[in-house]
Amino acid sequence: MPPPTATRRTTRRWGRGPAGNAYRLRHGRRSRSPSEQYGGVPPPLRLSSTDGVDVAAYDLGGDGSPLLLVHATGFHGRVLTPLAAGLQDRFHCWTFDERGHGDSSRPPSGSFDWHGFGDDTLAAVDGLGLERPFGVCHSAGGAALLMAEQARPGTFRALYLYEPVVIPVDPPIGPQDDNPLAIGARRRREVFPSRDEAYANFAAKAPFQVLRHDALRAYVDHGFVDQPDGSVRLKCQRDDEAETYRMGSAHDAFGRAGLVRCPVTVACGAETDALGAPVAAQLADALPAARLDVLPGLGHFGPLQDPDAVAASILRFASPIAVTPRA
Repeated sequence: MPPPTATRRTTRRWGRGPAGNAYRLRHGRRSRSPSEQYGGVPPPLRLSSTDGVDVAAYDLGGDGSPLLLVHATGFHGRVLTPLAAGLQDRFHCWTFDERGHGDSSRPPSGSFDWHGFGDDTLAAVDGLGLERPFGVCHSAGGAALLMAEQARPGTFRALYLYEPVVIPVDPPIGPQDDNPLAIGARRRREVFPSRDEAYANFAAKAPFQVLRHDALRAYVDHGFVDQPDGSVRLKCQRDDEAETYRMGSAHDAFGRAGLVRCPVTVACGAETDALGAPVAAQLADALPAARLDVLPGLGHFGPLQDPDAVAASILRFASPIAVTPRA
């Protein structure tokens, strides 16, 4: 059964861009400007999704057709800022934090059914006023994009899915309590004395050590919240991350692949240890208008490992679509 369409908070708008604004009125007051509150970085836009979730969305800038970037489990939208930098000459880039990640709220029920991530994606499209945007993802973000398009066909002009977490079986396996990623997430260290110490910790160990320095810096700078004692704590709680991994095999995006009629690239890294070419090819075959792109030298974290190479792949795919939109 398709997820319900995400609702949109009533707000006033002004300014420019696909959403008609860069900032919003909330509770009758103007949001503070970037220079006032975020040091030159646009502040989050607050959008309503399903299940009582409040979604944080971000304008990453650029010129051209709208493009929505969707992040992987355990990360947040702004970790894709380096990837967006390689797309801004052709696209106006936007991103958001999925429920339980970054500055978005967690569902009060504690449920991390992945259809909720599809709802958050629709909440971003609607709340930002994006008209048939391109969708670009990393990992779990691919399932979110597919489920959003399946729930409301025609929402996206085209999709670029980098190693989407879509297991090619129908019906789905169901939740996996023994998922090793879930087990590892529950052991994750949540508190560090400072962001710099968190950065040094992640830069020295797998899998984060493969991230390009600016992507890792974005992950740390925007993925932790300050504590009263001066330390910093991960915004994505380890139990929520673990539950997200546990539920990753329970969604039905593969079984409903035929509903996705827009052009799709399913990409993967040639050196991946996760969802490699055979799995990606099965998904591409199930989608009506998909192609496979295997990127040499990259692993599962390709969009964060080499954002420029992935941006070039996206532009090769999107160029003919961007100038000739589907009727």
